[in-house]
Amino acid sequence: MRIRRENHPGPLVLHAEGPPEPPPLRMEMTDGRRILLRQGDRPVLLARVDEDRGGVRVHRLEGYRSPLPPIRADEARRGPEWRYRYARWLEEAVEGPLHAGRWVIGTREVFPPYVWDSDFLSAWPGGRLDWNDGWNGVVPLRRLSAPDAPRVKAYRKQVRDGSLPPVLLWWVTAFDGWLLLDGHDRTVAALAEGLTPRTVVLHRAEDAERAAELIAAMTADHEALTARGFRGPDPERQYEAVARGFAWAVSATPYDEARTRAWPIPGGTAEWDAWMLEFRHEHDRT
Repeated sequence: MRIRRENHPGPLVLHAEGPPEPPPLRMEMTDGRRILLRQGDRPVLLARVDEDRGGVRVHRLEGYRSPLPPIRADEARRGPEWRYRYARWLEEAVEGPLHAGRWVIGTREVFPPYVWDSDFLSAWPGGRLDWNDGWNGVVPLRRLSAPDAPRVKAYRKQVRDGSLPPVLLWWVTAFDGWLLLDGHDRTVAALAEGLTPRTVVLHRAEDAERAAELIAAMTADHEALTARGFRGPDPERQYEAVARGFAWAVSATPYDEARTRAWPIPGGTAEWDAWMLEFRHEHDRT
């Protein structure tokens, strides 16, 4: 697979070119309800959507490996442009999520408070994402360290001096939330210091053809709306507001979050059930 960076003044976009093959870290699904996150040949997360679609029960297994290399302290102090550094590492990763298509890499420091609080799935190994309650948080992919663990204590010093590298989140539409790909101890350190972790965020974007279709549909709707004219005390202001909204939507569409691609579970429901049984046996032994 060949990966190139799109050359434009907008967000950082990686365009992966090649056959639509599943990547090493990939979402799989069967029967519309059973979900599996596989890394290599072994699942690292099993999930099942409730029958009433009110939420999803998540179970994580040991063995997840970050697609990014460890970040040295001297490198963290230099404070590189992390988007580009993480992009290069993801391009080179042998256990990462990139597959053919367009990927957007951005930075984000402001989240609704619940994302890193009530909607942060800190319990291990299981948990439930309550969609009825509007869950929209973060799922760690490995067991979290204690706030006083040696590595976390070292990271807490970096939080206080402002040199802590960001964590890496992957937006997954099947969960309506984020998977924490890298930076589990850094996350614990930032939260222990009462701060929201700095983040680099990754999501799949629509391909150029699909983005053009969406823009064409929006353009037709906008033209029909403006052709009818505006009524009220200040129609010119209404027109300007609609025009600004249309321009913003058109400019954002090529970079909006597209649906996360999922591949079929090779063994279907039977394979998912077998992995769940193994998970339960492992959990009972521990």
